[in-house]
Amino acid sequence: MTTLETVEIETGPSPVGSIIWLHGLGADGHDFEPIVPELRLPAGLELRFVFPHAPVRPVTLNGGMAMRAWYDIVSLDAEGRADEAGVRESNEHLARLVEREARRGMADEGILIAGFSQGGAIALHHVLRSPKRFAGLVALSTYLPLPGTIEAEVENASGAGNTDVPAFVAHGTADPMVPIEGGRHAAQTLESLGYDVEWREYPMAHAVHPREIADIARFIVDCYSG
Repeated sequence: MTTLETVEIETGPSPVGSIIWLHGLGADGHDFEPIVPELRLPAGLELRFVFPHAPVRPVTLNGGMAMRAWYDIVSLDAEGRADEAGVRESNEHLARLVEREARRGMADEGILIAGFSQGGAIALHHVLRSPKRFAGLVALSTYLPLPGTIEAEVENASGAGNTDVPAFVAHGTADPMVPIEGGRHAAQTLESLGYDVEWREYPMAHAVHPREIADIARFIVDCYSG
């Protein structure tokens, strides 16, 4: 398995942290590139933003059309929303990106995992099953993939090792693509496992809200202030 191609932005010459940010279905690594200046992070907080391109694969729900996707979606119900083989493959892709940041000298505590929609699902899946104490988790307009495997895999993979990773989970109240119940369930599951979760709702559809961007920026600063 090769490492995914990425778009990268560094806000300073000596990054103290790396944010790996996964896009949604049909987008690519450039999709969230504009959010870097919109976050208006403090000048002294030098970070490396890594925006990977998902593999191109046919998506059943979209008539089998090939597009960038972290996994196949057969239907919008709980059983068909996340193809297990694709989820696990993308989880490995994310693990390779984390390993690359480690080779660049970034400690686990300096890596924040973020994602939107499908990308958020992979971010949730990865952090829950990792023993690494990441800087933080940002899951936007998303849901938990493979919920039936969480109990066994979280216990086997991470035990109580990384429940001190702070999490920011947010959703739009009028999301027609991913119902807000999916985001609420993700936040509640994280809390039940012992994670410190900040849950936010915004008056939007399947998108990103300006107030949400400001809240994410504050969360990022908090994650790197310790």
